[in-house]
Amino acid sequence: MRMSAFSGDQIAQVNNPDPFAVPVWRSPVLHTPGWIIALAQLARLIWGVLRFVARHPILDTAAVALFAAWRSLGWPGPVAVVLVLAAVLVVWRWRWPGSFSRLASRPVLGKWRRWHYSRHWAAVMTIARLAPLYRGRLLLPVLGRVTSTRYTDRLPVRLVSGQCAADFANRAENLAHGFGVLLCRVRSARPGFIVLELVRRDALAALIPALPIPTHPDLRALPVGRREDGSLWLVRVQGTHVLIAGSTGAGMLAAIQRERRCCGRSSARCWA
Repeated sequence: MRMSAFSGDQIAQVNNPDPFAVPVWRSPVLHTPGWIIALAQLARLIWGVLRFVARHPILDTAAVALFAAWRSLGWPGPVAVVLVLAAVLVVWRWRWPGSFSRLASRPVLGKWRRWHYSRHWAAVMTIARLAPLYRGRLLLPVLGRVTSTRYTDRLPVRLVSGQCAADFANRAENLAHGFGVLLCRVRSARPGFIVLELVRRDALAALIPALPIPTHPDLRALPVGRREDGSLWLVRVQGTHVLIAGSTGAGMLAAIQRERRCCGRSSARCWA
């Protein structure tokens, strides 16, 4: 007697034409009602909108201001708001460049650079063999918040379990070519985290003009030059011993150039 195969969603036997085969049963299938799926998607959408609004207060304020200006004045309203905001930014950049760079330009540049790196992150990590395969899943290191200057980017990275900073240091050249930068350095931050320093432009390639001499210098943080990321090189002079070395022959070269300039003058003025 041939056993007929059952069909249905709750109990089902795998259809097998062999009458002597051992029955193979599969788990029951339960269909989720459509209204539950719709409610879950709606909740996810509302949560995403609220999260975006909470994380971007400045953008929310600008959008509300533009909408209010459009409702009250028509199309000239948003144009006037944009012009006023542009004027405020220009004055802010001109009068207080330090705070403008710290609060406005650098955060915007960091978000832009993070978007750029996130586009190539998976491909570069995979090709550089920094994304291990575990139980059939590709595990990617997590990219954090990017801090950018005119010359460098600092990328905090959360490592995959079992990785170390040496794994990235050995692939520094691959990362530099993959992200299209001049140089990649790897810094250890804390257990499980590293910082990738990516140099986009060489801040020391061109001659740096002499820094202005302050009237009241701060000996705890005296500016003496520029760092590789373009920021000031501050040296603590007060309460410590400092040795700053220069290029060999730099003093002699300056003396020779000064003597050549004097050769075109009279000897009395030259040796005065």
